[in-house]
Amino acid sequence: QVQLAESGGGLVQPGGSLRLSCAASASSPRNYFKAWYRQAPGKQREVVASIERTGYTRYADSVKGRFTISRDDAKNTVSLQMNSLKPDDTAVYYCYAQNGPAIYWGQGTQVTVSL
Repeated sequence: QVQLAESGGGLVQPGGSLRLSCAASASSPRNYFKAWYRQAPGKQREVVASIERTGYTRYADSVKGRFTISRDDAKNTVSLQMNSLKPDDTAVYYCYAQNGPAIYWGQGTQVTVSL
């Protein structure tokens, strides 16, 4: 069973930065497809950014140019660098990993962008 653990959330002012990290359990394979999702109050969960085994990345239009996803397969981690944060970025952020039909989620970390 793959376990994912996020860290790095918190409260930040508009225009600030945060870095989220997600560590997979030591026993899990290191080359899964990985992504970050978020869910704001009253809204559906949405994909923010994804990174394939090849390193190819995709971003939601709302975060392009501000967020950067990266992976370190040696450490079995995936990170999300978030810059120029806006109040609309406030949400619970979830780490996601997939290998074929097997899907895994982290428990989520709160990001709040406010004065």
